[in-house]
Amino acid sequence: MAYNSDFDIDAVMRTVGAVGAKYSQGSPEDEALRIVSLALLYVRDIQKLDDYREYFRRFFTYRPVVIAQAFETREEADKWLVSGNAKDGDLVKIADQAFIVIDALKGLKFVPTRLPEELLPPGSQ
Repeated sequence: MAYNSDFDIDAVMRTVGAVGAKYSQGSPEDEALRIVSLALLYVRDIQKLDDYREYFRRFFTYRPVVIAQAFETREEADKWLVSGNAKDGDLVKIADQAFIVIDALKGLKFVPTRLPEELLPPGSQ
């Protein structure tokens, strides 16, 4: 489902209020809705709503990097590359090294890159 990062904050608050009216005051649901409502108002009040909208957009459009194929040898990978199964942007692992498939002028080719785990900050794995 696509989410609108350019949401109308007043419309969101009206919706949260309508949902909150279904719960008794002091219930865990009432408390949770008050907390998230106040957090959104706080972001607006400190003039960080645009930053939040960008965070919101990135959060819902993020796609994890997935290795499409893994090969023991370059020869196996080259066969796959010309088989018609490879596509531009595929991340592959060849003998524990990462490559991305690109659509070059003369057809698909492998370009060295880094594995997703190599992009993480130290200690976050």
